Amino acid sequence: MAKIKVEFVCSNCGATHYQWAGQCLECKEWNALEEVLVVPSKVSQSECLKDLPSSTVQSLNEVKTQTSVRLSTGLSELDRTLGGGLVEGSVVLIGGDPGIGKSTLILQALASINLSENTLYVSGEESAQQISDRATRLGIDADVQLLSETYLEKILKTAKNLNPKVIVIDSIQTLVSDTSTSAPGSVTQVRDCAAQLTQYAKQTNTIMLMIGHVTKGGALAGPRILEHMVDSVLYFEGDAGGRYRIIRAVKNRFGAVNEISVFAMSEKGLQQITNPSAIFLSNENLSAPGSMVTVTREATRPLLIEVQALVDQANGAPKRICVGMDQNRLALQLAILHKHGGIVTFDQDVFINVVGGIKVSETASDLVVMLAIVSSLRDRVIPKDWIAFGEVGLAGEVRPVYNAQERLAEAQKQGFKLAIVPKANAPKKSPKGMKVIAVERLSEALDHLNENI
Repeated sequence: MAKIKVEFVCSNCGATHYQWAGQCLECKEWNALEEVLVVPSKVSQSECLKDLPSSTVQSLNEVKTQTSVRLSTGLSELDRTLGGGLVEGSVVLIGGDPGIGKSTLILQALASINLSENTLYVSGEESAQQISDRATRLGIDADVQLLSETYLEKILKTAKNLNPKVIVIDSIQTLVSDTSTSAPGSVTQVRDCAAQLTQYAKQTNTIMLMIGHVTKGGALAGPRILEHMVDSVLYFEGDAGGRYRIIRAVKNRFGAVNEISVFAMSEKGLQQITNPSAIFLSNENLSAPGSMVTVTREATRPLLIEVQALVDQANGAPKRICVGMDQNRLALQLAILHKHGGIVTFDQDVFINVVGGIKVSETASDLVVMLAIVSSLRDRVIPKDWIAFGEVGLAGEVRPVYNAQERLAEAQKQGFKLAIVPKANAPKKSPKGMKVIAVERLSEALDHLNENI
């Protein structure tokens, strides 16, 4: 009988240790070592992949540069996030909370791809009957080849026989390889299975789509090296009980990162939202104090979002709560408002919310947050056709942001009439039907607000 060894594997970087420690010696992550039982395997990884084409050494000067032919998923929004479509030999990892729509989206895309290419759907979590029931519910009538299997060696053997153009693995955490004797979903199993699938995709020019589980903290389950192996990492964002879903590319070797696509969940699956700015704006006919619109930037796409502020008398220690923005940044903004705008909020609760569940990380939202806070504090309504954007520095200056012209063009297209922008971003000629107010300091923006509302 083979001797069983005990190893401790880091869930963050995948490094192996022979004894437990509070901190990984490689990546310095705390409390990341997990105990793994290791039994020497009779099957080597080389045996599993021995039938694949051999690799050749090439000189960099001899390699010809050619434009990659992308395969469309049939969903233009998903193609945008991927950088224009799927590239031959690419490996895409898709993560998200349970029930958010990962399998639904992949099945819709696979049904469209199957019209022109051979595809294979490998499910380790659901039976073929369950997948067929979902396809019927979504109104999908496509001849997609299904395989309910968790053993990696059987999957690779089937793939070699069928030679599909696109393979879907649902999910990578359910696969088991004979090269590793750890439990399914463990660090070593996920790492070894992902490595063999990636090698197969690269050597056969097969497109590999892998669905991944996420942890309670929202990160992809398994070793962090899993994200380094693949070419693209897509994250589903949004409330599983809500209607809208946002797919964000956090890694993409074939396109821009932080690109997003927006979908709406319906009875017929995920529907594309071609004008996402409209869904993030309030549908109410009447404006309310503390609400203002800004134009944020998600990779190549300008996006209009509504920022809401609620300022109320504090009962005890004042609260500072942000939903969709950095809470530390809010403390900075309140200090600047006090120092350079004379707005006192030390005895007030301040709540900030970004409508639609989207997360804003860029500093261009500083100005609109401050104006929304003043609007709520003084109980004055900002007109619905006003927008603002700009970074506010510690000295009270309003700093320019990038792609200001595209932001103004998007606002003008949505019917906004007045924009408060940094002076350095002021256009030589205002967009048709829009008045642009250029401000150099925060006090100028507050003065304009006081004089016109």
